Amino acid sequence: MLTLLLDLDDTLLDTNMDVFIPAYFQALSAHMASRVSPQVMLPALVAGTRAMLASEDPAHTLRQVFDVEFYPKLGVERADMQAVIEQFYDEVFPSLGGLTGRRPGAVELVEWAFAKGYRVAVATDPFFPLKATQHRLRFAGLPPEKYPFALVSSYETFHFTKSHAAYFAEFLGRLGWSNGPVLMVGNDAERDLAPARALGLPTFWINGDPPQASDPEATGRGTLSDLRIWLDTVDVKSLEPQFTTHESFLALMISAPASIASLLDEAPASAWTSRPAPAEWALTEVLCHLRDTEREVNQPRLQRLLSEAEPFIPSRNTDAWAEERAYLQQDGRAAFDEFLSARLTTLETLKGLRQADWARKARHSIFGPTTLQELVGFMATHDRIHIQQIWKLIHPHVVSP
Repeated sequence: MLTLLLDLDDTLLDTNMDVFIPAYFQALSAHMASRVSPQVMLPALVAGTRAMLASEDPAHTLRQVFDVEFYPKLGVERADMQAVIEQFYDEVFPSLGGLTGRRPGAVELVEWAFAKGYRVAVATDPFFPLKATQHRLRFAGLPPEKYPFALVSSYETFHFTKSHAAYFAEFLGRLGWSNGPVLMVGNDAERDLAPARALGLPTFWINGDPPQASDPEATGRGTLSDLRIWLDTVDVKSLEPQFTTHESFLALMISAPASIASLLDEAPASAWTSRPAPAEWALTEVLCHLRDTEREVNQPRLQRLLSEAEPFIPSRNTDAWAEERAYLQQDGRAAFDEFLSARLTTLETLKGLRQADWARKARHSIFGPTTLQELVGFMATHDRIHIQQIWKLIHPHVVSP
C-alpha cells in the first residue's frame, strides 16, 4: 500500500502565510488582551515559534518547547490560560478561514486517493495545535470528521518541524513504520521536498510552472491533477524509501525515541505486560530490550570503532535477555526513559562525527567487513523493526498496511 503524505498549506489549501500568520497572532493577542498585553504577547509568540523551528530534541514535544519559551515571557502558567486559549481555537480561529481559499483539485485528489486504497496522511508543519489544523482542513473542504486521515501532525505530539529530516522519520514511525512505498507531496522546495529527500523519501513537487534548470530535485512534479495521472502510470514499487546516507541514518536515530514516546501515550494498560503470543514480547519487554541494546551493544560498538583500527565486532544474543533479566517484571515506563537517556548520549557521539569517521572500518562476526555508517544503519533498522512491533502491540486489532 502506498502511504501518501500530503502537505496542507498551498498544496491542499491556498494560504498566504505572510498574511495568515500575522492575522493569526493578532487575533490571538486580541483575544487574550484582558490577561496579557499584546505588546508582551506578540514577541512571546514569535520567540516560541522560533524555538520550535530550531528544536532537534526528541525528548520534548514542540508544545513543550514552545511553552518553555512562551509562558515565562508572559509571567503566567499555562494552566491559568488554558480555558481562554481553548475558547480562542473553538470560537475565534474559525473566522480566519476567510484569509484562505480552497485549492482546485484538492478534495478530488484526497477522495481519489482514499478510493485507491492509499493510506493518506496530512504532513503539515506542526507549529499549530491539532484543533487549529483541523479547522484549516475544514477551510480546505477536507473536514477530518469526513476524511479518515491516518495521521495529522500537530505540535502536541510531534518533536520536529518540517525543516528537519527527522520530522518525516517521526511521521512514518507514528504510522508504525510499515514497509512499502511512500510519497511526500508538497509545494515548498525547502520545507516539503529537501528534508524529505534528505531522509530518503520520494517526493512530488506541486508546481505548475514550466521546469527550470534551477528547480529542486523531485521524483515527480506538476499540479494536483497531474499527480493523479502520474501515480496511475508510475511503478509504485519505485517509491520505496531509500535510506543510504549518514544524514538519513542520523535522522532515523533521532526520531525513534520521539515516535515511541507518542505511541506509548496511546498504549492500553494491557499492552504493557500482556504477550500477544507465548513466543512474543509484551511492550515492557520491547522497551527493556531497546534500553539494554542501546547501552550494552550500540554504544560500545561505536566507541570501539572510534578508538580502534578496524576492530572485530562480535554479535550478541540480546533476545535471551528478556528471560534472563526478567524484563516482564520491570517498569516499562522507566525502561523507556532509560532508553531515551541512552539514545541522547548516542546522538551526542553521532552528531560529533567528522565525515571521515563515518567511513571507519570494522569486521563484524555476521556481516563481515563493514563501516561505522553501515553499523549505524543496522541500528536504525533495529529501531524500525521494534517500532513496528510496538505499533502492533498498541493496535492489536488493526491490520498493518
